[in-house]
Amino acid sequence: MEYRQLGRSGLKVPVLSLGTGTFGGKGEMFAKWGTTDVKEATRLVDVSLESGLNFFDTADIYSSGASEEILGQAIRGRRNDLLISSKASIPTGPGPNDRGASRHHLIRACEASLKRLGTDHIDLYFMHIYDALTPAEEVLGTLDDLVRAGKIRYIGCSNFSGWHVMKALATSERHGLGRYVAYQGYYSLIGREYEWELMPLALEQGLGTMVWSPLGWGRLTGKIRRGQAATAGRIAQGGAEGGPLVDEEYLYQVIDAIDEVARETGRSVPQIALNWLLQRPTVCNIVVGARNEEQLKHNLGALDWKLTAEQLAKLDAASRRPPVYPYWHQAGFEDRIPQPTSW
Repeated sequence: MEYRQLGRSGLKVPVLSLGTGTFGGKGEMFAKWGTTDVKEATRLVDVSLESGLNFFDTADIYSSGASEEILGQAIRGRRNDLLISSKASIPTGPGPNDRGASRHHLIRACEASLKRLGTDHIDLYFMHIYDALTPAEEVLGTLDDLVRAGKIRYIGCSNFSGWHVMKALATSERHGLGRYVAYQGYYSLIGREYEWELMPLALEQGLGTMVWSPLGWGRLTGKIRRGQAATAGRIAQGGAEGGPLVDEEYLYQVIDAIDEVARETGRSVPQIALNWLLQRPTVCNIVVGARNEEQLKHNLGALDWKLTAEQLAKLDAASRRPPVYPYWHQAGFEDRIPQPTSW
């Protein structure tokens, strides 16, 4: 297992972490993701730790807290052997204060997560969405207090726009508060918008990128092919709801290119998609999901080898999309606006 620095922090993380959105299966959406129980979750943790994958990602909204509860039981007795990230700010109840990033909500949310996880600290705590109604000073001041209290170790943000991130970083610098060290965002071979603004920002500001849904919301699992209806997996079960829209012809164009590389390497579609991400700027960790031990071991097969420069170029060409303004304009001035990747 390869370990990389988490942004400008001193923390080393494995390049893969296990996402626990499949744990619990409470509610219509999460039931489509998976229904992993404590026994299966414990086995997944066993396999992960045996491989050197010692990082587990969850959130308070996953299966209404059941994901955290199941993860807490699965890691019992070995908390010091692993890292946990969790998230808050998406609504967890009907009340007006059961959401957002106010001091009132964050303290309660963190305490509730700690209780469900059965631990006294969370290693990396993300703001799951941006809260424009709560002053940045209140959000970051609260997180700083939780760090000083030893309840969280590092802080990160997820699904923020670029200006949201910069506003937060400027606020931290201005008031001497803890700063976000990681950004968790959607990025895949069929979703490369992250490269337009957030990747250059992460490079310049030293944020480590944790990628969620690296297989394009279940579209790059190898179960979808041109002219064939998906018969298995999340998409076949109606699990595309809530995910990004993807043009069908574009999807098949990318899958065709992946299939070509798969024939050259003897690797699978998801392994190639994950390996491609591990060679992108700023990426220090990819959150992978697994319904069972077989899927987890298959995802681990994305490690310890690299796509060639020619294969990377082939995948880049097939998945490249014209950027929106002002990024297409900025791409013409690379001598003054360096691009982290080619368009």
